[in-house]
Amino acid sequence: MESELGIIEQSFNSRYSLLVQEALAELPDCFTITDPCISGQPIVFASKGFLKMMGYSKSEVIGKNGRIFQGPGTCRRSVMEIREAIREERAIQINLLNYRKDGTPFWMLFHMCPVFSKEDGRVIHFVGVQVPISRKPRRSAGRNGVNLCEEGSRMEESVYGSCRREVCSDSLVELGHLMSLDSALDDVDSRGLDIEEPCEASDLEKRRAATAINSILSVLTHYSELTGRLVCGKRCSISGVGLLSSSLNISLGRIKQSFVLTDPHLPDMPIVYASDAFFKLTGYARHEVLGRNCRFLSGVETDSSTIYRIKESIQNEKACTVRILNYRKDKSSFWNLLHISPVRNASGKIAYFVGVQMEEGCKNQDGHGLSLEMRQLSAVGAVKIAVRCLSMGAGPSKS
Repeated sequence: MESELGIIEQSFNSRYSLLVQEALAELPDCFTITDPCISGQPIVFASKGFLKMMGYSKSEVIGKNGRIFQGPGTCRRSVMEIREAIREERAIQINLLNYRKDGTPFWMLFHMCPVFSKEDGRVIHFVGVQVPISRKPRRSAGRNGVNLCEEGSRMEESVYGSCRREVCSDSLVELGHLMSLDSALDDVDSRGLDIEEPCEASDLEKRRAATAINSILSVLTHYSELTGRLVCGKRCSISGVGLLSSSLNISLGRIKQSFVLTDPHLPDMPIVYASDAFFKLTGYARHEVLGRNCRFLSGVETDSSTIYRIKESIQNEKACTVRILNYRKDKSSFWNLLHISPVRNASGKIAYFVGVQMEEGCKNQDGHGLSLEMRQLSAVGAVKIAVRCLSMGAGPSKS
């Protein structure tokens, strides 16, 4: 458990100067910061004010996601609106019924916003500010005196993690489960979706939440500058690069093998995503790879006939496997066992091409006993599931 907490906290600390924790601790606001790049989008930072308000210790919160603060009266409509905001990578301000550790419910104004990487425009964190609503809530009852917001609230999805599971599935079984879950949610009686919120935040409380968000973003921006891994409150992308949604970036980030995703709809078919394993294999940094055609890996002794085979398979929209001599950033060469395959969206149109690289003779690749071919096909399959799942329900399809 301690090692897991260390990994989770490191995911936050590695982006900013170590002093960021102290600076955030000085802020009087109640807030949490979550990491969408980790499964379940866990909390990686919780302010002192938040811990005091909720009655939890730091160790009880770090590594958990928002479902631990929900209860039987938490409105399904509000949860779904937050889920949609995460999916669309936008800010949201909404009234929400949450529960303290001792079980007491209270209304709060929840203001959430994404934090973007200046390097590639991805969402790296979500900041959630919680402002208790001082106004006494009104009780809204339906038939038989049942709170209408209670209906449908016992769903398994969390405020922070639900939409990520929809696009981060690594198997068709999980994809099928998610499709069934969405279908089931659509079939639930929608009375609880159409009622007026029982408790409204005042304009003063809304301004307090917005001010807190600005203060937190200011701290994160300043301390990211000290590490050179800059963040900001608005998305900025590398010129000429097709920007992937953070949902797809997160899903692809789960695939541990070396691979790149290229966009055939952009001039010169540039790389729009590269895995961490690819950077480790080639020695290049992210900003040196994104936006470039894969030919930069070729060198003086790369066989031109092999390059022609790759181009031909792409033109014919077919998969191919080749053995090609490539070069790292330090000019050292290696034999690349390369598998290329088209990736289609939910409508059947080619959205990307994926290229999976494996260094010939390398013994450090953890394949869990799988053959080379099966490891490559496994990576390709995971990429295809991520793209199709996203185009089916979490974003626009590429055509």
